[in-house]
Amino acid sequence: MNAAAQFKLSGVALPKDAESMLDEVCEHFVEHAEVQRSDNATLLKSEIGTAHMRLEDGRLLIDLACPTQEALQMSRTVIAEHLFYFAGGEPLELTWSEPAPRARLPNIHEVAVVSAENVTPHMRRVKLACADVTPFLSGGMHVRILVPPKGRPPVWPGLREDGRIAWPEGEDGLLVRVYTIRAVDVERGELWIDFLQHPAPGIATPGADFARDARPGDRLALLGPGGGGLPQASSIFLAGDESALPAIARIASEVPAGTRMQAIIEVEEAAEEQPLPTAGALDLRWLHRKAYPPGAANVLAEAATSALASIDGETFVWVACEREDVRIVRAFLKNRRHDRKRMYVAWYWERDRVQEEPA
Repeated sequence: MNAAAQFKLSGVALPKDAESMLDEVCEHFVEHAEVQRSDNATLLKSEIGTAHMRLEDGRLLIDLACPTQEALQMSRTVIAEHLFYFAGGEPLELTWSEPAPRARLPNIHEVAVVSAENVTPHMRRVKLACADVTPFLSGGMHVRILVPPKGRPPVWPGLREDGRIAWPEGEDGLLVRVYTIRAVDVERGELWIDFLQHPAPGIATPGADFARDARPGDRLALLGPGGGGLPQASSIFLAGDESALPAIARIASEVPAGTRMQAIIEVEEAAEEQPLPTAGALDLRWLHRKAYPPGAANVLAEAATSALASIDGETFVWVACEREDVRIVRAFLKNRRHDRKRMYVAWYWERDRVQEEPA
């Protein structure tokens, strides 16, 4: 696929610290693409094309190559969104050899709420009607939900010249959050998304609030899918907290018969456990934070690395949770020299950071 790439685009990013930003790019995209790193450059290879990034005079020079024009625009948007995310509040200039077209994004899917119900005391499932569920059957499991203001016709986003998404503003501003497609019901034309209803008071939870208040007929859109496909292996190790539980449940439900799985899942308490039906064989262990001693930290990471010590090199390792726990697991697997092609180890959230990671 990469050899056939014929649509190309170049860009220049001027961040405050280009070297640190290149490090951030490599750390993040290692779970979404093949990353080839040298001292001052990196090459990202994915299903939609390649991105070559190199340091020069405090700048990041970017070259994209993709097999289709649509893939090229999607690649530009992914790179632009992540670079500005990594910059945080620091200044960043990003220009391209050709400005992004201001057309509607190609991977927006308009959907409507069918129903909403509680799965556990703190997990609520919203079922959405979608005219074409085909794009969600393969590839990434994650989407951005786009919820318009109540009482106003939705205005969906386009693109800025720098490749970032041009979100509607003011009265047309959208609620935007990243979630996992928990299940795809082809016969009914439905997509299921599970929303954690955060028990901690005083924390802003607009995504959870949407799920709590969702009513049949409510209109929204999904942007995607992308990020983290279903593992293809006869033996799979899974570990994660509530943020990863919908993805773990979907993996368990879709593996072929005979697949061997071991899973460690951290939740608040026993009431948050869910049944995980599967055609495979699942060895499941639940961790309950309420039972931890005061001051306990990285319990999930420690449990995961302890279990990983006994797996073989053919097992696919899938881990998603808080960033610090993920770094511990990654370091362990790196020391074991576990095959990078048999790993998905990604952080889904970061303690004390409220800014949302782009999908």
